[in-house]
Amino acid sequence: MEFQDYYAVLGVPRTASQADIKKAFRKAARQHHPDTNKGDAEAEQKFKAVNEANAVLSDPDKRTLYDRLGKDWEAYARAGATAGAGASAGGARGAAGNPFAGFSGFGGPGGNVRYEFHTSGDTDFSDFFQAFFGGASEPMRDTGPGRGRRPTGGPTFEDILAGMGLDANGGPTTGSSRQTAAAPKATAEAVAEITLDEAYHGTTRLVEVDGKRLEVKIPKGADTGTRIRFTGKAPGGGDLYVVVRQEKDRTFTRRGADLERELPLTLKEALLGGAVHVGTPKGRVLLTIPAGTQPGRTFRLSGQRMPRFKAAGHGDLYVKAKVVLPADLSAEAKAAADRFLSLVDQPDPPA
Repeated sequence: MEFQDYYAVLGVPRTASQADIKKAFRKAARQHHPDTNKGDAEAEQKFKAVNEANAVLSDPDKRTLYDRLGKDWEAYARAGATAGAGASAGGARGAAGNPFAGFSGFGGPGGNVRYEFHTSGDTDFSDFFQAFFGGASEPMRDTGPGRGRRPTGGPTFEDILAGMGLDANGGPTTGSSRQTAAAPKATAEAVAEITLDEAYHGTTRLVEVDGKRLEVKIPKGADTGTRIRFTGKAPGGGDLYVVVRQEKDRTFTRRGADLERELPLTLKEALLGGAVHVGTPKGRVLLTIPAGTQPGRTFRLSGQRMPRFKAAGHGDLYVKAKVVLPADLSAEAKAAADRFLSLVDQPDPPA
């Protein structure tokens, strides 16, 4: 199969995080899925390519090999798996008949990789890699004693050894002549508490990490449990993750991007209807209450809700009517109420 740049297939940079890769894969998979592109051969091929790219880049071990070796990564991994099988079978056939009998512990794709090479007699580590990567039917082109490059133009065994942190004789590299993989930078986590109003408009917070105070921006729409990454902001250059906690609001109950609240109504407003003011995160709006509104009736207000976190659009505001009855009636008011109630047809409510 022709070599593919897996990062280009998913449309992400080589520095993309695992979360970015997962997000890009989901988007591309939905776009090219055969169920939504019936009969489209090109979409089917792209769907296969997207799955192949994700299978490699979502696996840290495979991705490491791919980043180091490019198009030769899979052949390298397969060769390692074959060598591991040959080393196990060597116990039955004898070391003399198996050129890889001293090599063990080579993890296949997706596994943990461990390298152990035990020389015997006059076997040279350089000779082993020539046989291992050159292949019996593909002699290597000599570029010096004990050195060679595969006919495919792949990396020399020195390139591969350097990636393993080994020198030409199989020992660990020392000094600055060999590059070793940098240790991952430590991440840090902090908690930011915000109000509903701050969640609606967005805000900033000072968080403390290892004795250091940092100002971070909380985007609008953030909710309890929202996890925000700040690249390189942790001590030592790692990523800082800020977890949001929204305080309970006295008026509104939040359900994701939707809000709920109660609206107190007088008996007159519930019976006869009218226009009442309703408080929202954006300010007060006028709501028309129909005559005969029952307690518990819910009104939906469009455009008066929470913004969605890192997405277009908003939720909705749901207002539930709560009828507040008059108390401490005077004798005259009681008599008037009795006359009124005798004039209306008031069925018994269901049990």
